[in-house]
Amino acid sequence: MLDIAVAYNKYKFLGNEFLTWLWYVIEADINLGELTQIKDRLISIKIGNSIVLENSLGDDAKEKISIKGDDAGLEEGTMALKKGGVVTEINLNLKIDEAEYRFTIKGESMNITGLKTPTSGKIEGPDEVEGAVLEKVFLCNNVFEIIDALYSAYIKRRISDTWTAQDLTAMRAWIQL
Repeated sequence: MLDIAVAYNKYKFLGNEFLTWLWYVIEADINLGELTQIKDRLISIKIGNSIVLENSLGDDAKEKISIKGDDAGLEEGTMALKKGGVVTEINLNLKIDEAEYRFTIKGESMNITGLKTPTSGKIEGPDEVEGAVLEKVFLCNNVFEIIDALYSAYIKRRISDTWTAQDLTAMRAWIQL
């Protein structure tokens, strides 16, 4: 069995690679329902107001590119991808049916930060607090379920025999556009 620190260092690239793949999935307009096998809900994801990429330059030197702003172009990001960079953090807008969520995922740890859920009903009294908490937990769980399904789809593709021939080739073609 691997020591936790050894396993973390050995596989920490997967989170950043997942976020890079997720950017590709969003830009290539791949059907998320088919990808995640969640067919009972309408799911759409868009890149939010920030994305951070990192490019290793060798000798422990790293180039970090941060793109922020609601109408920011992603040309610098695609240039970083062309130079071998990966997405290390991405802000996403997730829509499940009519409910909209906003959050940021950090690639190395897969932490979700700044989660904004749809507004819920107003709490009128102390007896409604428990219901409001349960509703908020349910809304947060929706995001975790979608991200888990996307990560599972990514891992299944990543370890498949067709990763290099199909997915990686398509991603490289997308980067070169």
